[in-house]
Amino acid sequence: MSEQPPYLRIADELRQRIAEHVWEPGDRLPSRAQIGQECGVGENVVRRAQELLISQGVLEGRAGSGTYVAEPRERVRVVRSSAREQPNGSPFRQDMKALRLQSDWESRTDAKVRAPAEIATRLGIAEGEPCVRTTYEFLADGKPVQLSTSWEPYAVTGGTLVVLPEGGPHAGAGVVNRMAEIGVTISHAVEQPEPRHATAEEASLLGIQKAALVTHIRRTYYSDDGRPVETADIVVPAAHCEIVYEIPINR
Repeated sequence: MSEQPPYLRIADELRQRIAEHVWEPGDRLPSRAQIGQECGVGENVVRRAQELLISQGVLEGRAGSGTYVAEPRERVRVVRSSAREQPNGSPFRQDMKALRLQSDWESRTDAKVRAPAEIATRLGIAEGEPCVRTTYEFLADGKPVQLSTSWEPYAVTGGTLVVLPEGGPHAGAGVVNRMAEIGVTISHAVEQPEPRHATAEEASLLGIQKAALVTHIRRTYYSDDGRPVETADIVVPAAHCEIVYEIPINR
């Protein structure tokens, strides 16, 4: 049996100290150097252990101040699955309903925005081609829990009733259902999740500490002919949300 990585051992040690009330919610932890000296590891190992516990909502990092024991808070469960696309309603609303939380979102759409280089690559179009960009702030009981910026090629939806994702007769129906209205069948989506630190703007919108850990998901929807028809950057605070993937099994 392989030995447990040092940072996991330190994470367990820190978690145990919190469970035994050595540190209480709101307490500031000793410096990484001090913890490392006590546990016989380097500061980088302590940093990785603390980042893991921050992502799990056990600790909270405060820029320029240190690392603290987080106040207990139920994490919002966010399920990612193509099987959850419904003719009416949204997967986000399903998740919040299961948690008995009131769901809502705010959005802003800008038409004919020139595609930046990265977005153009993800959509398979030329840099600068017009896109419909929509920014979202998803709320649970009035508190922000998720951000998203969606890009759709104007060449796909321009001049149709679904050109505005949150406007017209199909407002809020979701990418899969909206595209179906104009004869575009979505066959699959690709998601690339990765952890990183929040930008100052993201931290402000999500109500979290600057540089707190978030999960950044790059999602792209593809039509049945392999064409990318929408791509989005989804940002979820790691300490407050649990990302779960459902994998449908075809029989």
